[in-house]
Amino acid sequence: MKIFFKILIIFLTFFIYSMSYSWKGQEKKYGISEFQSEKYLGKWYEIVRKDHKFEKGLSNVTAQYEKLGNNKIKVTNTGYDEKNEKVKTVVGKAKIKYKTVENILKVSFFWPFYADYIIMDYDRDNYEYALIRGRSDKYLWILSRTPVLDEEIVIKLLEKAEKDGVELNNLIYVKHDKSE
Repeated sequence: MKIFFKILIIFLTFFIYSMSYSWKGQEKKYGISEFQSEKYLGKWYEIVRKDHKFEKGLSNVTAQYEKLGNNKIKVTNTGYDEKNEKVKTVVGKAKIKYKTVENILKVSFFWPFYADYIIMDYDRDNYEYALIRGRSDKYLWILSRTPVLDEEIVIKLLEKAEKDGVELNNLIYVKHDKSE
């Protein structure tokens, strides 16, 4: 029985380490030195996303980012479950991943597992829209401060994602038809 627990501990250690391993050069490739996480705080509407199981069947999706202190951010995602006709909310936390850039975060909704959250592009003047990807190209979001974003901006952001190697299949254009 002791050998089983030793193997389990080794496996769990390896698994947790592999989950937290970051891309080599991620900070250099994606880091945006002028990005200010304080300006990113507040409410965002999900405009486009790649379909994935965590948000399956959700419309009217919003994300609220609130500063917790010491480079930590509370993340509250809310969406309307079309099938079950009810609002779903999940709360997580994010941390700024690198000291030199604030646009690359680690986000967790299921401790102790963190996922990369890379703000690839954003409205540099007013922080009105943002393009986000995960480490994997399975995750992509376009967010806006309003429920509707100009189509030209959406196209520009999708082109940028595609140039970065993100396949633009399984895109969901999120509807926002429920009053808040």
